Amino acid sequence: MTPANGDPMGWVKPTPGGAAHTVRPATGTRLDPWIGSYADRTHGMRASEIRALFAVANRPEVVSLAGGMPNLEGLPLRTLAELSHELVLSRGTTALQYGSGQGDQTLREQILDVMRLEGIEAHPDDVVVTTGSQQALDLVTRLFINPGDVIVAEAPSYVGALGVFRAYEADVVHVPLDEAGLIPEALEEVLTRLDHEGRAVKLLYTVPNFHNPAGVTLSLERRPRVLEIARRHGVLVVEDNPYGLLGFENEPLPAMRSMDDSGVIYLGSFSKTFAPGYRVGWAVAPHSIREKLVLASESAILCPSNASQLAVSTYLANHDWRGQIKAYREMYRERRDAMIGALTEHMPEASWTVPDGGFYTWVKLPHGIDAQAMLPRAITALVAYVSGTAFYADGQGANHMRLSFCYPTPDRIREGVRRLAGVVAAETELLEIFGAGTDAHREADAVEGAGPDVH
Repeated sequence: MTPANGDPMGWVKPTPGGAAHTVRPATGTRLDPWIGSYADRTHGMRASEIRALFAVANRPEVVSLAGGMPNLEGLPLRTLAELSHELVLSRGTTALQYGSGQGDQTLREQILDVMRLEGIEAHPDDVVVTTGSQQALDLVTRLFINPGDVIVAEAPSYVGALGVFRAYEADVVHVPLDEAGLIPEALEEVLTRLDHEGRAVKLLYTVPNFHNPAGVTLSLERRPRVLEIARRHGVLVVEDNPYGLLGFENEPLPAMRSMDDSGVIYLGSFSKTFAPGYRVGWAVAPHSIREKLVLASESAILCPSNASQLAVSTYLANHDWRGQIKAYREMYRERRDAMIGALTEHMPEASWTVPDGGFYTWVKLPHGIDAQAMLPRAITALVAYVSGTAFYADGQGANHMRLSFCYPTPDRIREGVRRLAGVVAAETELLEIFGAGTDAHREADAVEGAGPDVH
């Protein structure tokens, strides 16, 4: 509604003397009149490269090797429908009501059974249920990070975590990975340097199992070494573990939390082992931190969804969830094999990781090819991936890409890699004719330690 003074960009406010004056928002633009009113931290916010791809990559004619969506075709949908029907009939007034800010007691007890598969022994009171593990990550960052505080994270690192850290104005410092995960000696070097510089390092963020995006796993031998280094430097470890039960060959490795229950916050999720649509995750934290997590969660959302929690709890109580995870493991292993086989056949000039579980492989492109610059041409060729630059806070990764094998069928994976190989071949031919010649290519080629490269 246009105010009395006729100015659609202001409104009339009476002064104590009765006269009226126009109140305007701070300096703005025609696109956003409130641009001058936002908090400083909003100016660092930007859409992730993955989200920006969704509209194009989800077109049926495009083979998307970009997103990390689990394949849900193997879920017992009829059984889940029956369980949901019975849940609403028998417990509907509870499921549709507000609940505890910490989460449903029964579900928290069931989460303990899930975590025991990775050696974690805890009490239900240690668990805080969240709206996916992404909310848990946001809450932890909110509790610990002041603008300018340092978070040490692997290089590369999960793009969703980098977005959270950026939103809270953290300074992310990367530590390299190799085929055995985070390199302890490099972590020691980085933390020692930051100590000498007087910079406050609050958190070490790590995805130890079937890393997103690198696909590697932190070895059993390195886990206590990483924990000892973090403990000695007074750095809290955030162990983000959505993929830990999705190994293709071996039983799960002991979680870092199982080795140190006072220096590790563990983040878990049902999104990869059950279904992401319920948005149920959790955090396990030392007692004092757990209390603050509950308060922070209550201030953000009051409580996690009772309907989602009870649906997951009913599933865990009435279905062979261990057998379902086993079926997922076999399905994703078949897709991993299709991905690695297609890369070997069509892109031998590249190098890549061979993951033992999870959803992703990390590909290093031939010399001089910029994955970010090449992406529009890949989309034109009806194949999508995520450029490596999405997974760094400092501009690295232009010569890498993340390929996801979790969602497409094996045949679609092979076709996608065939299309991608054609795009890479065309880029290579252009480079041979014209040379790299761009700053982006030179920067990508100059980066050391941009991630593990293993055939």
